[in-house]
Amino acid sequence: EVQLQASGGGLVQAGGSLRLSCAASGFTGDDYAIGWFRQAPGKEREGVSCISTSDGRTFYADSVKGRFTISSDHAKNTVYLHLNSLKPEDTAVYYCVDAEGSCQEGDFGSWGQGTLVTVSS
Repeated sequence: EVQLQASGGGLVQAGGSLRLSCAASGFTGDDYAIGWFRQAPGKEREGVSCISTSDGRTFYADSVKGRFTISSDHAKNTVYLHLNSLKPEDTAVYYCVDAEGSCQEGDFGSWGQGTLVTVSS
């Protein structure tokens, strides 16, 4: 069973940075795809980014492109989401999810528990 543990959220001023981590366990193969979603209060969950370790491809929502960077540490089975130039509208609970081997198929497995990012103006 795949288990994901998200961490790294916190309170930061606009323009600041944070690094979110998603520690994964239970993958049966060497490669995986992990995505990040976020949900702001009163809003629907939004896909933010995804990485596929099999080919290194990364994907970003237009709202975060150029500000957020996704990366992976294969040895640690951890995916990072680097949040830069943060805006108040980035405030949300951020979740990582098992994208079941593909960032493009839209199939999702286990979700992490979420980590809160609050950006003050």
